[in-house]
Amino acid sequence: MTPSLRKGCLLAAIFSVSYAAQTKSPSVEGWLTSADGSQRLAPMAGIVAIQLPAGQQADIIVDPKQRFQRMAGFGASITDATAWLIQTRMTEKARNELMRELFSPRDGIGFSVTRITIGASDFSQKHYTYADTPGNPVADIAPAREHLIPTLKTMRKINPGLQVIATPWSAPAWMKTSNSLIKGRLKYEHYGSFARYLVSYTLAMRKAGAPVDILTIQNEPHFEPDNYPGMRVEPAERAAFIANHLGPLMRRSLPGTKLLDWDHNWDQPESPTAVLSDAKAAAFVDGVAWHCYAGDVAAQSVVRDRFPSKEVWFTECASGNWSGDWSKSFNWTIRNLIIGSTRNWAKGVVMWNLALDEKHGPHLGGCGNCRGLVTINSQSGEVTREPEYYAFAHASRFVRAGSVRVSSMSADKAIESVAFQKGRNGPVTLIALNGSEAERKVTFAIGRKTYSATMSAGAVATFRIPAS
Repeated sequence: MTPSLRKGCLLAAIFSVSYAAQTKSPSVEGWLTSADGSQRLAPMAGIVAIQLPAGQQADIIVDPKQRFQRMAGFGASITDATAWLIQTRMTEKARNELMRELFSPRDGIGFSVTRITIGASDFSQKHYTYADTPGNPVADIAPAREHLIPTLKTMRKINPGLQVIATPWSAPAWMKTSNSLIKGRLKYEHYGSFARYLVSYTLAMRKAGAPVDILTIQNEPHFEPDNYPGMRVEPAERAAFIANHLGPLMRRSLPGTKLLDWDHNWDQPESPTAVLSDAKAAAFVDGVAWHCYAGDVAAQSVVRDRFPSKEVWFTECASGNWSGDWSKSFNWTIRNLIIGSTRNWAKGVVMWNLALDEKHGPHLGGCGNCRGLVTINSQSGEVTREPEYYAFAHASRFVRAGSVRVSSMSADKAIESVAFQKGRNGPVTLIALNGSEAERKVTFAIGRKTYSATMSAGAVATFRIPAS
């Protein structure tokens, strides 16, 4: 076992022991990651019950009676690059250990949502779709059988509750105005063909033992990349495609499979708003998917407040060389994705590549300096856990699918938080960020009880608070 994998297994063992202790003790438990990464999900000592002076409020007030969205969970995408690395650059033993560490709800960090590409993305070793023969829209998923489907089967075996989101980067070239996977729009005469393609793909994946739970229409439909698959689909085009083609076909052939619109950045909430304002299309749309690359996370609430019956999902954010040092990368991810997206109604939060290699790939076009939550060395198979791994683990290890976000409020903007509860009487999980520039004794209150814990500047802590 490599040193990195051994460390991961030890972390899983600590989690398991801590959870067992929690079932015997009513005390609050906590795990902390420091801003510089010198402590990573380290069990905390010194969490004490206190009595605040009269008139003084805790830094964070948790109210489990105020309840919001039910969580599907957290995870990262299994791109072609990720699946290839896992299946070909690791020993069977190392692969099984990593998969259990990432997806097991019992002795791992419990990822419960993933996203896959329908055909190639920039993180593929060739550009393709599953229906490249002109005139035949029925998907042939043979390329997925080599690496992707075995990876998905292993993930679902470890975590049977795993939810899979599937997204196309482009329609087959023969359906597009560009006659290429690069750039272009979907030809009107092929709206029906593209709908058949997506539905036949989903049925084929189900038959292969890798079912898809959620479809999105198009990755980043307002962006036409110049060196990897992409396709522009304006709001009116998406509404017509959903209302007259994909929606009715999914209702007949894929009952229970959800459909999400947008799958693009926070900076253009007017685009999914336009689709959801079309009553005929909106009848088939279950929610809106968001990315992080432009705009502010509050856009999720802007659209959700107008369409409260529609779900909110966060489906992509990449990190890389541009993300800054360990502290900056870790804190940005906690602040914007773990806390920000869930406080703005996201029920599932998915990072981009789960794994890339030491050269930020393999990829063909697109991002040349992205990184995964873990880096798998393409020569040795050694695993390195990146800052985003620990940010997501602060949530995924403790917030189980089915948990509900509950209210957590702070009068101090430097102390950010989000809280969840499993069931009405289960323990509350509180994730807190000390965004100040100094060590603080952070206080948090739930019901009639108040607690205090010391957090260094920039540190993040996850607290498990027993039900009152």
